[in-house]
Amino acid sequence: MASSTLAPGAGIRDEVATLKRERTISAAVDLFYERGYENTTLDAVAERLGVTKPFIYAHFHSKADLLTEICTRGIASALDAINSILGLEAGPTGKLEELGRRFTTAVLQSQMHIAIFAREEKNLLPVEFDRISTMRRDFDRKLVALLEDGVAAGEFRIPDPQMMALAIGGMVSWAYVWYRPNGRLPLPDVAGEMSRLILTMVGAKPVSPTRAKRAAPAKLKPFGR
Repeated sequence: MASSTLAPGAGIRDEVATLKRERTISAAVDLFYERGYENTTLDAVAERLGVTKPFIYAHFHSKADLLTEICTRGIASALDAINSILGLEAGPTGKLEELGRRFTTAVLQSQMHIAIFAREEKNLLPVEFDRISTMRRDFDRKLVALLEDGVAAGEFRIPDPQMMALAIGGMVSWAYVWYRPNGRLPLPDVAGEMSRLILTMVGAKPVSPTRAKRAAPAKLKPFGR
């Protein structure tokens, strides 16, 4: 019987390498968000981690590589959200309702990554900007196709699916600006409300039961206040 090609401890080494990579990304996210990409050096990232720069170079060739990874993750989370609903056994309304929840959740869980992309896309290498832009267009294309399916099925009442896709994408993506983790509504409730807004925009009714309890209007306060 042939012996395993994996050296003893290889799995543990991979886990440790992944942990170090994630720690580096996390520190870079914090610093790029706080200070901006151009005002953050790899020395600052290393200092935040309590390591030397060779620790970072073991996983990233440059600060530009770190920016690319951060920006890619923010966009990839949205693309993952729409890919995850395409195979659901549901009609267009059910898929769009679930997409609203998953898309909003993805954006808000990647809040700092998306904020960094919005601020720093100008600093991406052209080839990386083009690659991420392709991912964004892929999301838009799939959302347009879902909206067109809803129109064809008589479930959505919208004259221009392409314009509606841009409106939905813009509304949800912009949530990174105003959402606060400790705000009035927890993330699942925010995602549910955004999903219902999307269905209202396309002229469809929710498939899932509407949340029964709502705060009285007089007691509402702005998110994050």
